Amino acid sequence: MPDTTKKQKLRFLPTGSALHRLSALLTLLLLIGVFAFTSPAFLSVNNGLTVLLQTSVIGLLAIGMTMVIITGGIDLSVGSVLALSGVIAGLLIKAGLPVAPAMVMGVVTGGVCGLMNGLIITKMRITPFVATLGMMMIARGIALQLTGAAPISRLGEAFGWLGNGALFRLVEMQDNGFPRVIFPGIPYPAILLVIMAILGAYLLQRRQIGRHIFSVGSNEEAARLSGVNVDRTNIWAYTASGALAGLAGMVLMSRLVTVQPNEGVMYELDAIAASVIGGASLMGGVGSISGSMIGAFIIGVLRNGLNMAGTSAFIQQIIIGIVVIGAVYIDQIRNRK
Repeated sequence: MPDTTKKQKLRFLPTGSALHRLSALLTLLLLIGVFAFTSPAFLSVNNGLTVLLQTSVIGLLAIGMTMVIITGGIDLSVGSVLALSGVIAGLLIKAGLPVAPAMVMGVVTGGVCGLMNGLIITKMRITPFVATLGMMMIARGIALQLTGAAPISRLGEAFGWLGNGALFRLVEMQDNGFPRVIFPGIPYPAILLVIMAILGAYLLQRRQIGRHIFSVGSNEEAARLSGVNVDRTNIWAYTASGALAGLAGMVLMSRLVTVQPNEGVMYELDAIAASVIGGASLMGGVGSISGSMIGAFIIGVLRNGLNMAGTSAFIQQIIIGIVVIGAVYIDQIRNRK
């Protein structure tokens, strides 16, 4: 009887991953409190929407990166794939294709790059670090070659709808003929991020592919002996990461209303940082979409708060680097235990 009671009590204790997510959430709340104290404008509606917009791209990349990291891999190509996807969409729009199909083709381009990563890793047996590093250079090179390293502009107002539109935006016309924004609305990129995060969490937690991803990351050989198609699982994870990078590219380029082939530099490190801060283990087998979203918002809030405090971009990189090292160190301690 006492043994049964002990088991029942243990069942309600949070796991290490849950504790990591909880600590990340507390860190996020602490950062919000500190920046709200140092700058009264930090908690304004407009600044909150700015944080949502800034975090949406990192969050989309982090969803795909989390899936890859759980398999025990890494994807260094997402920043370059983001840029290439935007370039393809921009060139197709210039060629006369409507905006929506062009954006879909941009996402497909990202998925194809991810598929190539998966095939190179599984069929050629090249380590994920080297394979995705190669794709990072290839995708960036193609983007720069196709555009001559020049931006693609004049893509039309419809191209900016996804990145700059908002749900429930309220605007009234004043007597002087100029519009006045009553409520800026919920940005479409933030809504898209929520939808993709829910879908990603559902796939990881409720579907067979999610169980396979965790089993491959926990022990690849044991997963293979259990009947899991390891190669197909890895290919799926990298394809999903590439497609989400393409989607992030559509959001970012739409916000700029211009395609910039140099965009996305270092974004892969932000995505990795968000996943690790949120509890994903670089050893594989551990991670969650909710944790990665918290990690993405930690990075977004840090950047926004430091910007409002007048901190230089170089100091921001140093601070975020220290945060990432701390998160990885905590992950190593957890793995040892």
